[in-house]
This record gives sequence, C-alpha cells and structure tokens, in this order.
Amino acid sequence: MPFGKVTQKLLTELQERLYEVFSAEVTVASSISIPDWAYDPLRGQSDAGSLLQTLPEGRAHDRVLGIVEQDLFMPRLNFVFGVADPHGRRAIIALARLQQDFYGLAPDLKLFLLRATTEAVHELGHTWGLEHCPDPRCVMYFSNAMGDTDRKGYQFCPRCYAMLTL
Repeated sequence: MPFGKVTQKLLTELQERLYEVFSAEVTVASSISIPDWAYDPLRGQSDAGSLLQTLPEGRAHDRVLGIVEQDLFMPRLNFVFGVADPHGRRAIIALARLQQDFYGLAPDLKLFLLRATTEAVHELGHTWGLEHCPDPRCVMYFSNAMGDTDRKGYQFCPRCYAMLTL
C-alpha cells in the first residue's frame, strides 16, 4: 500500500520478489495520502509509528506493507528503514535512505530495488513473529547502516526460514 507517489517499477519489483520469498499472492492497493500530522517539520521526517497506525490491519494470513518515499523516524532513533507491528500484521518501509542520491551518490536503480526488497522482507518477517537474527547474511539481521542491508540481501537463513509460519 503506497503512501503518496511510489513508482510502478518499484511496486512491480516488490510484488515479484515478495511472491518469490513468501510464495503468497501479492496485490498492490490504491495509494493513500500521508497525513499532515505525521510529519515533524523540526526533524524533516515523518513519524513511522503514526504512519503505521494509519494502515489497515491484515487479517489472518494477510499482511499490509506500507511504502513511503519520505524519511522516517521513531522516538529515540534518528531514522528507521522500516518498522513492523507484529500483532497487527502490518509494516512500513521508508525509501528515502535506500536511494544512493540520499548520500550524494549517483542513482543506482538495481541497488535501490534490492534494498527496498530486503527491507520489505525484513519488516514482513517481523509480522510473522521473527526477531532479529545474529547471522549478518540473513534478511532478519538488524540493519544499523546501509552496509548491513547491502550485505545481507533479501533471503532468510535456514534457522529463520524454519521459524517462519506462513
């Protein structure tokens, strides 16, 4: 479920990769607006928790993934790549820091799509009750920096995959 404008290229890529990882039908919902009250002008970021609460809750085996272009934060954190509500079966990912131009580098569409997929799978993994994994190559490894995300990729390690209850 995109917040505002999200490119069709990204939505199609996520749809294909999420189907590959979870073997489940993935549908793209209509875009929803970012509520003005979620934006913190002093930080220049939107509150991830507030946006997460605006998403509808997934039912039974369904999950809802919000996708937002803006940079997000959570209280006491400078930024987040994403956040999940394991009890409500919903998650959100922020695309801003996944793009090379955020860091003043030349755009790299392939790398951006891989990063977005990695973060989407990670946050959705949390909605199935998975916690952070100590294996730095597992998608459930905690990403404190972009290098962590780039190293791990979007696949589960055997241990986390075995715990995944789809």
